Amino acid sequence: MDPTSASRNPGDPGVPDAFDTGEVFDVAVIGAGIVGAAIARELSGHRLSVALVEARDDVGDGTSKANTAILHTGFDAKPGTLESRLVARGYALLGDYAERTGIPVERTGAVLVAWNEEELAALPGLAEKAEANGYRGCRLIGPDEVYAQLPALGEGVLGGLTVPDESIICTWTTNLALATDAARRGTTVLLGHAVTEVAVGEEHTTLTTNGGPVRARWVVNAAGLGADVIDGLFGHRRFTVTPRRGELFVFDKLARPLADRIVLPVPTSRGKGVLISPTIYGNVMLGPTSEDLNDRAATGTSEDGFAFLLGKGERLMPRLLAEEVTASYAGLRAATEHGDYLVEATPGQRYLLVGGIRSTGLTAGMAIAEHAAGLLAEAGLPLVARDDLPEPPRMANIGEAAPRPYQDAARIAADPAYGTVVCFCERVTAGEIRDACHATLPARTLEGLRRRTRAMNGRCQGFFCGAEVGRLLADETGRAPRDEGASTSTPSERQDTTA
Repeated sequence: MDPTSASRNPGDPGVPDAFDTGEVFDVAVIGAGIVGAAIARELSGHRLSVALVEARDDVGDGTSKANTAILHTGFDAKPGTLESRLVARGYALLGDYAERTGIPVERTGAVLVAWNEEELAALPGLAEKAEANGYRGCRLIGPDEVYAQLPALGEGVLGGLTVPDESIICTWTTNLALATDAARRGTTVLLGHAVTEVAVGEEHTTLTTNGGPVRARWVVNAAGLGADVIDGLFGHRRFTVTPRRGELFVFDKLARPLADRIVLPVPTSRGKGVLISPTIYGNVMLGPTSEDLNDRAATGTSEDGFAFLLGKGERLMPRLLAEEVTASYAGLRAATEHGDYLVEATPGQRYLLVGGIRSTGLTAGMAIAEHAAGLLAEAGLPLVARDDLPEPPRMANIGEAAPRPYQDAARIAADPAYGTVVCFCERVTAGEIRDACHATLPARTLEGLRRRTRAMNGRCQGFFCGAEVGRLLADETGRAPRDEGASTSTPSERQDTTA
């Protein structure tokens, strides 16, 4: 397949609104977030025709774009769970894949901080849990060493637990790399295809979507916030997704010296709580909140959420609150009533559910894909590995840990567009915007361009550069940028909230 034609969107010129070739794919994967993209990539490494079916107009535009972007060791997962096993495996897989593809990663390490006697008493148990999960890098430290590592913390620290291998990563680039790799391996990416009905036949299943019917012999449900709805269309009632909103503050890059590593709270039964973390883009992030909602589209921020974060920040790191907040944002994660991932095959329907994937799905995604492929094979899907796979894509660097195009004299000499800065806050060049518009999975909207280049994500939030970025997008794609609203995206940005 020509990789430039691997993405089909009913809104694109020349693509009919009801796209239907009559093709029957071997597998259709519903959901183009990190987990769905990883599964499509894994399956297209075999002699199969694969479709990646996404309701939105871009990959990674749902839960996966809005989390805290931490590459987890899995030290605090519940031992013996599927999540624990897949996070540990995924940490190794994604770390290796990031090196090969250029996904930005910084090995910052983390410190769990105890602020009261109860939390202090819990630290040895967390160290034991890490050992049970196969992670042996944790170390208990006293308050003096905590302050030596994080001198800007507020008063009252009683002790800490170090996790030296916790890291920060770019979730946007991770999602895009996996989806691009899948497309180059032959996966057909169908954007703007929200699944509304399912009909399981003897030979194949027909997915009715608003972009036309999609037919496949096997179906994988990796629909995130909508996974329970899709499961219901197959006749199951195995779980319910409760959207859990997490709001976060992102502080200006001048705040980065205050937090050069991740500051974790001692976990509770509700989750990991409020953390302070550097970001791959040079900022510092505070959050998230944790609020169960009914609305699966409620990604707006709230006055109560802001008040909560300000209170937490005042306790955790008062000096941070003196820095400028560049932006705020909120994301939703797919909380369920189960305490583990829910990955189950229904062979009679040629159907695999991949549900209840928490924010650890960023780290575990590639391992979930391995696990899913194994379950599909056990259920009867023939898997024959290909020996003609293309090399994985080399992604554009949008992190601060490695040189960016505006800093590369040789690259600028070869192509002056890489020396033409368009977004001055984030130092994004015209060459990067051009490249993003002509990639295997190109940017079609301003929001898609943000996630590929960081354009409009800085201090001015697009006030200065927005018009020029929009003009370049229109020139490169022939599509006038629609009004996508005032920006609440952030330079940390939009990675699935962990709670």
